[in-house]
Amino acid sequence: MDVETIALIAVALFGVLAIFQAALALGAPLGEYAYGGRAATESGTLTTRYRIMSGVAVFILMGFAYLILARAGVIDSPLTDRFILVGSWAVVAYLALNTAANLMGKTNVERYVFGSITAVLVVLCAIVAAAGPS
Repeated sequence: MDVETIALIAVALFGVLAIFQAALALGAPLGEYAYGGRAATESGTLTTRYRIMSGVAVFILMGFAYLILARAGVIDSPLTDRFILVGSWAVVAYLALNTAANLMGKTNVERYVFGSITAVLVVLCAIVAAAGPS
């Protein structure tokens, strides 16, 4: 599988996570599956502070996707090659920490669904970061 295809798969997974975070930000009653369940209200939505954090997370995930696409050479970017390289490895590091947090989650959805997605993203993004454009 070439690096462009790997990057596109990673971007699709970032999209899944971004949709989930957007749903949380908009008030979907899925709060128990995020932030260790600690921010869910009685109705299942997140508190206002955490809804804002989920909204910010959407933009962070989109930024991650952009860096991975740029590193794979799928898109042209005005950013320097050095910034893209360092940024793509920062994405890998962040995702590794996020995977550890997901695996310590209270619910099976956090542990197994989101933990699996972020673990796969660690591997995919590391491949892209190491390979660079083909």
